[in-house]
Amino acid sequence: MKNFLTAQQVIVLREAHYDSKFRKQADRIKAILALNRGLSYEQTAKLLLLDQTTIRRYEKEFKKIGVDGILESNHIGSDPYLTVNQQHELTLHLKENTYQKVLEIVVYVKNTYNKIYSIEGMTHLLHRLGFVYKKTKVIPGKVDLKKQEEFKKEYQKLKQSKGIDDKIYFVDASHPHHNNRPFYGWIYKGEEKAIKTNTGRKRLNLNGALSLENMDITVLSEETINAHAMMRLILTLEEKQPTGDIYLVLDNASYNHSYELQLFLEDHPRTHLKYLPAYSPNLNIIERLWRFFHEKHHDKYFEKFKEFETTVLTFFRNINQYNGELKTLLTDSFQTLPV
Repeated sequence: MKNFLTAQQVIVLREAHYDSKFRKQADRIKAILALNRGLSYEQTAKLLLLDQTTIRRYEKEFKKIGVDGILESNHIGSDPYLTVNQQHELTLHLKENTYQKVLEIVVYVKNTYNKIYSIEGMTHLLHRLGFVYKKTKVIPGKVDLKKQEEFKKEYQKLKQSKGIDDKIYFVDASHPHHNNRPFYGWIYKGEEKAIKTNTGRKRLNLNGALSLENMDITVLSEETINAHAMMRLILTLEEKQPTGDIYLVLDNASYNHSYELQLFLEDHPRTHLKYLPAYSPNLNIIERLWRFFHEKHHDKYFEKFKEFETTVLTFFRNINQYNGELKTLLTDSFQTLPV
């Protein structure tokens, strides 16, 4: 009768055993878990300091009432455990409704199922059901999820239909500041760790293009990001890629729609612009590259701006040293925003 429990039932029983205040119920749970692991009646009885008759009775009860029955076979009085079906209902409810405090969930469960949990017991249940306590994520209020799905389909069509020499580039700008920012790290308790910072507000204006084919990355430093910066980026890409069409996936910044840039493209028929839906940074893969850069350089101090600029551009020129990390990070598995 080995492995007759599902993985979820094993987790439920282990947590129930941890929370159980009644020895008889705890023995029942341990007996069922031991039998599930393949231990014999004799081995289980010796392990729990019980007799084989009791172990067989527990098994018989389990076959009759199942996991829910075991959890509900408590001392006469209040029944604190949700059934598996009730846990499933609670999971669906919590996916739709976010509570800030465990106490609020305790009250909801009492009012809905007439089951009383302690805050500690409810916390264990939430972890067991797969919930963690973390910050909500901010997304643009005007994001159009339908248009995002349409873009994903169009991108897949382009990816499948493009020529062998054609390339798709994800394009965007980044503006790293010549300034250190405080960050989280493991610091010995009771001690403080200081980092140097600059008083200036100077920043770099980086214009980048990322092709997932062969992890081709191009980053240019500009005085400002405008239509002329886009033209220079296109010329650089055309020089690097002498044959085939160039598809640039980019956002709706005004310079990307400018008349000047459109006029320029008339003389560069190999280059095509593919605009992202509005408020869709999650669809622009190069955003991940910028975050990766900031993670690598969050604690570096540069007294002079020129030294900062040189180090940043050297990082991108030698980006292939991070290929192992970037291979799994830079993929077109687009992030799906929560509804």
